[in-house]
Amino acid sequence: MPLQSDLNILQQLEALFLSYPDIPQEAILKQDLLRCGLYFEKEALSLSEAYKPKDYFIFSFDLATLSDLEKQGQTNKPPEEIRFFNQERDWLPTIVSVRLNPDSPYIVKKQGDKVILTCQNEILATIEYHPNPPFHSHVLSSKKKLSEIAPVLEWGYLIYITAFRLCQYWGEKEECRFCDINANYRQQKNMGRPYTGIKSIADIIEALEHINKTDTTEQTKAITLTGGSITDHLQGKKEVDFYLEYIQAIKENFQDRWIIKGVLEAFTKEDCQKLADAGMEIYHPNYEVWGESLFSQLCPGKTKLIGYQNWINRILDSAKIFGSDKVIPNFVAGIELAKPYGFSHIDDALKITQEGLDFFMSHKILPRFTTWCPEPLSFLGKQTPPPLEYYVKLLRLWRNTKEKYNLPHPQGYGNPGRGNAVFSVSAFMDVIR
Repeated sequence: MPLQSDLNILQQLEALFLSYPDIPQEAILKQDLLRCGLYFEKEALSLSEAYKPKDYFIFSFDLATLSDLEKQGQTNKPPEEIRFFNQERDWLPTIVSVRLNPDSPYIVKKQGDKVILTCQNEILATIEYHPNPPFHSHVLSSKKKLSEIAPVLEWGYLIYITAFRLCQYWGEKEECRFCDINANYRQQKNMGRPYTGIKSIADIIEALEHINKTDTTEQTKAITLTGGSITDHLQGKKEVDFYLEYIQAIKENFQDRWIIKGVLEAFTKEDCQKLADAGMEIYHPNYEVWGESLFSQLCPGKTKLIGYQNWINRILDSAKIFGSDKVIPNFVAGIELAKPYGFSHIDDALKITQEGLDFFMSHKILPRFTTWCPEPLSFLGKQTPPPLEYYVKLLRLWRNTKEKYNLPHPQGYGNPGRGNAVFSVSAFMDVIR
């Protein structure tokens, strides 16, 4: 996916560094790496030391299909995440999720015994790859790799369990326009990769037992339990009951070893109470995008089944169950500018996002965001990502709104701030002061 501004990318970065001195330069570069993706030279994927490869834990988070990436040699075990730093620029180590793009201006190369990040032949930073956990390659009694069942992200902080790797919002009339969960499942299977659609509780508990035994320093701190929406039934269960069994099993076996977070549908107050009673501590009923018009266009299935206003009301109600500081809804930053539904100007997109941030934060609910990846198999398909300046302004907007309402740092995300943040799919944690 070529980017319109490739020729001036370095000049744009330097200009934004100067124009937004209150935003860490590392956070600005991190947002651009998420926006543009990365290209890895072959030698950079042939390191002798072990690192954790990309597990495709729920979405593809790539700007090209697996078949196109294979033609470019980009499917040879790219790392899950990178950490870049540059002492001369005073850039502290900054963790970024890897999004592959053969046309990215950001190229990862091997230089001697180091790996470097380059742009237009200029060296920007030294890179490290996500370390390989001691338990990563363990094979369960079901013959499945532990990494297929319970991969780790965020530099080892988070165990990510996608219990259901599909979504029952099916097809053009129901699937969220920006989401490729179903398409990614199909492409993974078509490539002959192991990709479990419904993960068994037995496999998950066995995987967690091994992690618990092997992770002697307790680097893993939290578990995210998630999966696609269940609009009817799955294995004879309604959605809340399906996910409830996983939470109960984890709590029964491991008590308070990990923080349990749920990235799930916006449930009723009664269903939220079930989740809380079972031991889920942090709830992420993602609102995706602010504004009824955009929501209805970008999330047709959710609009049809639940409805925008009902979705928002459920988020507010959930705070009465979990506590407002433990309800952290996500929005997909950038889809406000997606063609053909979104705005043409970044300030218009930021204005409506500001409305959403003010609304939730005034209720003491702190949203967070994921940087939109225009995945080619989603309905939005291939298109140029939003301008980098949009994301820089959004980081400032999010942080300033958080400070305006004097909200605490989000729980379950590790330490905040420049050089400390581990959340890898946006820089919101990196800009907290």
